[in-house]
Amino acid sequence: MSDESKEDAAMANVRARFKASGLSLHDLGIKMGYLPESARKSAWQFLEKTDDPRVSMLRRFAKAMGISAKSLL
Repeated sequence: MSDESKEDAAMANVRARFKASGLSLHDLGIKMGYLPESARKSAWQFLEKTDDPRVSMLRRFAKAMGISAKSLL
């Protein structure tokens, strides 16, 4: 498997934690600090479209989930 086809380990962890959380995309987006009008779409874009996340986004997600950002890496 080439490096390009491997899923980023942090994003794999993010996706697994989100799935286990039982939160809706809207609820996650709100917890991540997005406005209600864009919360669902913003959370979806982060979870489904991000392959190489910025540290700031990992921090936002970690805060929303009540975990340390370090635990995602």
